[in-house]
Amino acid sequence: MELRVTQIRSSIGTKPKQRGTLRALGLGRIGKSHILPDRPEIRGILAKVPHLVEVQEVVE
Repeated sequence: MELRVTQIRSSIGTKPKQRGTLRALGLGRIGKSHILPDRPEIRGILAKVPHLVEVQEVVE
C-alpha cells in the first residue's frame, strides 16, 4: 500500500524544522502531491506536520 500526501496549507510562519519535514516528504507548495510507501518511518514524519498535509491511502 502507498500514501498520497498532499500539502494543503502554506509553510509560511511555520518552524524551520517543519519546513524541512515538508521538503523531506517531497512537498514545497500548496496542492503538490507525492506518493510515498506506507512505512512506520513515513507515518512518523507525517505525524510531525498533520496540520499542513492531507494523507490518502492508495490501493494498487
